[in-house]
Amino acid sequence: MLSQKQTTYLKIILIPTAYAMALRLFFGVDTWKDLFSVMSISFLFCLPTIVGVLTVYFSSEEDARKLSHRLFAPWLPIMLFFVLTLVVAMEGWACWLMVLPLFLIAASIGGLIGGYYKFRKKDNNVSISLLALLPLFISPIEHMIGAIPGTYDAYTYIDIHAPADKIWQNVTRVKGIPADQDKGWLNRMLGFPRPVSAELNYEGVGAYRAAVFTNGLVFHETVTEYIDQKKMSFSIKANPHEIPSTTLDEHLVIGGEYFDVLNGTYELEKLNETTYRLHLTSFFRLNTTFNFYASGWARLIMKDIQNNILQVEKSRAEMEK
Repeated sequence: MLSQKQTTYLKIILIPTAYAMALRLFFGVDTWKDLFSVMSISFLFCLPTIVGVLTVYFSSEEDARKLSHRLFAPWLPIMLFFVLTLVVAMEGWACWLMVLPLFLIAASIGGLIGGYYKFRKKDNNVSISLLALLPLFISPIEHMIGAIPGTYDAYTYIDIHAPADKIWQNVTRVKGIPADQDKGWLNRMLGFPRPVSAELNYEGVGAYRAAVFTNGLVFHETVTEYIDQKKMSFSIKANPHEIPSTTLDEHLVIGGEYFDVLNGTYELEKLNETTYRLHLTSFFRLNTTFNFYASGWARLIMKDIQNNILQVEKSRAEMEK
């Protein structure tokens, strides 16, 4: 027989986790995607908040009085929920890693709310039940309002001690990049494809190159502006149907419903007789109701890719000078 304390601990872990799993299944039904979506504030903020409420509300009074319990106990069912969805392949590692900070903060806020209801001098069961149903009412309203597409930029640069012609050769033609030259720590941690090669078919406006990444990811680039050894702008197109389903999480597919890369620009600036600064800027589109959060992660990922490429171009140009 379990003691009352053990039963309480099971309750504050299993009930919130079961709620989170049920809501994830409900929001993942394709036939309801016009009303309920995992990629929504209703899911990404309300779910962990309510998990936090339930965790503290079902805790013992002794535990619930502790501020540390209200703040951190909700993290346990959140982590269990993450593990379960990974085990059954409901979500990918990269998605959860990116939303983890948001989930933990929201769960702690929920824990504080749960503490308030725990010690309010009235029967709160109805209030808690209505709160648990809140995402089902908010999500249709959120979808009626709709996402507001936004365009964002990622700017990076690197200083290179090499002649302009050597640098530009490595800009226009990035030949095979072996794994040991890959410095993209963030994308590697997230399990994203790494760059392999990108070579122009000729130098000038209208030129084409395929920026090839591992796992079948290809960016189709077309030059829109070209000044030799000074500037090259290009449009970027990723065709979602070309990308194998195992390459990226369905919510992170480039060129898909939520995220797309639009264009990029290289600019070479002379700093002195021996040093040039190579600038690389890209523009990308987000189409979510939480661009305020997603844009930060998208910019970090794009900068990591760009810094990786710039490091390769720098090392090769300096070796060839």
